[in-house]
Amino acid sequence: MFHVEERIRGDHPLRRIKEVADEVLGEMSRTFTAMYSDIGRPSTPPETLLKSQLLMALYSVRSDRLFCDKLDTDLLFRWFLDMDIDAPSIDHSTFSRNRERLLEHEVAGKFFAKVVEYARGKKLLSSEHFTVDGTLIESLASMKSFQPKNEDDRRPPTDDDRGNPTRDFHGEKRSNKTHRSVTDPEARLYRKSNGQASQLCYIGNAVMENRNGICVGFRLDRAGGKTERKGAMKLLAKLSRRGFEPRTVGADKAYHTSDFVAFCRQKDIAPHVAEMSTRKVEGLDGRTTRHASYELSQRKRKLIEQKFGWVKTIGGLYKSRFFGRRKTEAQGLMALAAYNLLRISRLSPA
Repeated sequence: MFHVEERIRGDHPLRRIKEVADEVLGEMSRTFTAMYSDIGRPSTPPETLLKSQLLMALYSVRSDRLFCDKLDTDLLFRWFLDMDIDAPSIDHSTFSRNRERLLEHEVAGKFFAKVVEYARGKKLLSSEHFTVDGTLIESLASMKSFQPKNEDDRRPPTDDDRGNPTRDFHGEKRSNKTHRSVTDPEARLYRKSNGQASQLCYIGNAVMENRNGICVGFRLDRAGGKTERKGAMKLLAKLSRRGFEPRTVGADKAYHTSDFVAFCRQKDIAPHVAEMSTRKVEGLDGRTTRHASYELSQRKRKLIEQKFGWVKTIGGLYKSRFFGRRKTEAQGLMALAAYNLLRISRLSPA
């Protein structure tokens, strides 16, 4: 006989992450109580499902089934979920059955907000200086599913393979106006810059505070030409309602546009946006770029690119694991919450 607690070394990074996650989940008891049904058999606690998603992001587990397989043999995972060594593992279908319930109560967004408030209580956040940026998140749908909206215009497969039929798209012009994915209708065909291949994707927008690089806001929108800027403006407007007082916002050249700069000036936010040499925008000139704070914002904004790199390569957000915008957004919120917990554990060790 042995205690699992003794097998986890004292300086393991998950110890601090587990401590913060348990404290945050304890503050969400009302939300979890509202989710339980008065009839039926006891189900897997929502706390366990959320902590499982944190482990999947931190350890790059690519599917619910693979996570349940690892839970059978990994003592670290069982310790993090407060499971006894002889307790039966979670069935992978539990995640699928409860996912709609978690979406209905917006649990991922509430958990992400609670993690941000925890960091704010520890004075790890800046309430005045922020950075915005967007990234493409590839849809789970394949390009073969991008077919004409009119079923009569769809080309039949050229073979009898039911699982993965071959289709000939040669010479066919495809656009979002005439085509859509039959498996993920909310995904849009888009490319962020010239020279890149178009793909079915979403645009994820995030806002980061500049002191320690902690993400304080995230949203997922359908891909489009102005979606990235509009998503950033919505996130910045929401900051004021949450008690923040943004004074500066850093961004790359994609935000050097009249609508974004005008929005920042209207909100009394200094637009520390990287300038395009071939474009002049009213409200952004030498009166803003001459200050040292502008150079500091331009250096700090690179942290958000590192954040996107982590959630894509480690957190598994390079390609969505689900069909639909809401489920993909929930996956992004949990991946960024895991990143924030990792940052908090390093900035405020136990």
